[in-house]
Amino acid sequence: MATTLATLSQARERERAGRLDAAIEDYVAVAAGAGTDIAEVEARCEALRRHAMIRRRRQEYGAAIALCEESYHTAMAANLSLMASRALNNLGIVHMDKGSWDSALDAFERGLTLGGHDPGTRASIEQNCGIVANIRGDFTTALDRYQRALAAFAAVGDDRGCALVNHNLGMICADLQRWEAADGHFAAALSLMDKIGEPQLRANALLMRTEIHLARQRYEDARQGAEEALRIFDELGVRQGRSEAYRFLGMMYRETGAPALAEARLRSAMKLASDAGTNVEEAEATRELAVLYQQLNRNQDALTLLNMAHRLFQRSGAQADLKDVTTKVADLERIYLDLVATWGRSIESADGYTHGHCERVAQYAATVATRLGLNESMITAVRVGAYLHDVGKVRVPHEILNKPGRLTPEEREVMEQHTIYGIELLASIEFPWPVKPIIRSHHEKQDGSGYPDRLRGDEVPLTAQIIGIVDMYDALTTTRSYRKAMSHDEAVAEINKCAHWWRPDVVSAFLTTIS
Repeated sequence: MATTLATLSQARERERAGRLDAAIEDYVAVAAGAGTDIAEVEARCEALRRHAMIRRRRQEYGAAIALCEESYHTAMAANLSLMASRALNNLGIVHMDKGSWDSALDAFERGLTLGGHDPGTRASIEQNCGIVANIRGDFTTALDRYQRALAAFAAVGDDRGCALVNHNLGMICADLQRWEAADGHFAAALSLMDKIGEPQLRANALLMRTEIHLARQRYEDARQGAEEALRIFDELGVRQGRSEAYRFLGMMYRETGAPALAEARLRSAMKLASDAGTNVEEAEATRELAVLYQQLNRNQDALTLLNMAHRLFQRSGAQADLKDVTTKVADLERIYLDLVATWGRSIESADGYTHGHCERVAQYAATVATRLGLNESMITAVRVGAYLHDVGKVRVPHEILNKPGRLTPEEREVMEQHTIYGIELLASIEFPWPVKPIIRSHHEKQDGSGYPDRLRGDEVPLTAQIIGIVDMYDALTTTRSYRKAMSHDEAVAEINKCAHWWRPDVVSAFLTTIS
């Protein structure tokens, strides 16, 4: 018995010292050599469980699950319900790491049933259940679970547990934009972390509170928090969190009118995240740099970065179903649409007769696309294409764009080049959606009389046909330099006269939209 406990104690010390291979050897020895009395069985259960957590840290999930299950069955066979509960808690944590949320929640709930009478165990499991709910976007359940965990940790005087739960509560309140409540939870977490003396946890909490300061426009507080977190990371020699700290500093400098410093910090954040292989952090830093470039009217650079950020978010693969990631993608797409809308309006500024054209085309076209049953990705392509369909007009001379009379054949040829110019301007940009066919082909017609490629029939992309018919209607009903606006009925009559230019279902969906 004494040998088993001594080996188990030695294994823990080796694990804390980072000597993981040596710790594994000791845990294996304890599991293999433990006797049949209760203390020995408890030692075996703990050795199996701790060994599992090392395998989990190494992302050896199959081995970790097998060890947790062996610990659980060993405990159940000896009627050690609390040890079985702890094994199930660890099993749930491994499933969380794998992204197997249903399996994780099942293990946690079974663990609560067996060990919920122990406040420390209950607190740990409730917190883990809260994490699963939070990841899934069920914030009401997450808040409830975290509050239960906080009460249980407080009941046993576990300051570290209370600090971690306050940290999680702060993050969820931030997600809900309850800034004051979030700030209070982070302040409580920081106070407890000062008490227990865990600098890395303190640095993580400082970063999260920095995000709150940014949201509340407390820029000096944000700067101090991010820089203190960086100082702690430097002292500890750890890389985790540095990218986020630089991102927050970049955002702070951007919002306080220091674009050069903002760009430098955001570039550092992108590189640190890329070096660490953390796609989500790299995507977030890339997105914030795109926002800076948008503010500086560097639209093409901003668009390139937004496309890069979109790919990075999508590359999160196994995390694609997480509420957090999908919310970030949705936020990114809102920034994207704002950018292309702003760019579209800047294009229109060169022609006083087309104010609001892109916005109207985007609204009508999205409705037509919806009526035609296009999926969300294609509807987004239609929206983006609507805002950018005339981007090439920036290369058309002003005197041609605003000529009051009919264009000469030579001028018409220059004007028709705007579809090619648009593709050339965006050649280096890889869109997440099929936008370029819209820009190139929105003046193509099914009878082959369009431009620039004289496409026929179904060679003309459906999305380009949607933009084409809406573009024509808006042009007809808007006063231009060379003619007055038509009435709605006159424009509809003209559309019907030219209906053979588009697919019948496109014409029908459009006429239903504007009726």
